[in-house]
Formats: sequence, C-alpha cells, structure tokens
Amino acid sequence: MKSKKMRTYTLKIDEKSNLLLLNERNETLSALELLKACAPKKVFAFDGPMGAGKTTFIKKLCEEMGTMDVVNSPTFAIVNVYDVEQPYHGEVYHFDCYRLKELREALDLGAEEYLYSGNYCFIEWPEKIEALLPEETVWVKIVPMPNGNRQVVIEK
Repeated sequence: MKSKKMRTYTLKIDEKSNLLLLNERNETLSALELLKACAPKKVFAFDGPMGAGKTTFIKKLCEEMGTMDVVNSPTFAIVNVYDVEQPYHGEVYHFDCYRLKELREALDLGAEEYLYSGNYCFIEWPEKIEALLPEETVWVKIVPMPNGNRQVVIEK
C-alpha cells in the first residue's frame, strides 16, 4: 500500500470578502493550485463539519475553472453539473451527499458513472458514499480555526 502525501494550506477571507488560499509560507495561491498539485487525480472528497467552507471552496474552484454557471450546494438535487472552460473543458460534478440515507440512493442517481467519468468530481459529505469512491480520491479536510481561518489538509 502506497503512503499518502499530505499538504497543508490556510483558507481565509480578505477584507474584500475574497477567499484566499495560502501556502505554508503565507503566499496567496490560486485555488487551481490544488488541482495542479494533485494531477492527474480528479475526484476530490471535501471533509469537514457543517459550515466549514466546503461549498465556498468548491465554488471558488469552479469559478477559477471558468464556469459561468451559478455554483451552489446541491443539497436537494444531490449532484449539480457545471460546464467549465479551457483547459478544464468539460463538466464538473458537485455532490452534496448530506441527505443520502443509504448507499443505494447514490447508486440510483448514477454516482458511479459520475465518479468514473474522467471529469472533475467535488464531493461534500463523502463518508456517505465512501464505498463508491475511486482508490485515487484526494481527501480535502477543512478544519475551522478559532481566528476564523480554515486549515486545509490535502491527502493524496
């Protein structure tokens, strides 16, 4: 079994309400740096408590990928599909599995087709469908900090 590599970042909101991703040297990075650092992997499991910023971070990623679609939590739809521009041309699948009560519900909506499509998949509440996730899934743990920032730990 291969050992997982981990990277830690900080997420914070600046005075203009912009979401900033900072590396360990406190340098501002594009949210897309996460995708580049994890390439060629395309399935990302966002783990964190309610209100940790999972949807906000996914929204930032999709915007930087060039989507013109409105990015919001697919709480009731379970999966939202966003079209993105070059070089990420294609579709991004945004899952919110919070409301799933059993794995069968994910199977019924075709989760496996999305997860193994070769397109980017961003999954909130991934523990609900962990049995379906590809082995190469990147885990993104978001931990709220007392100062209002978030610690982001990437395990790939």
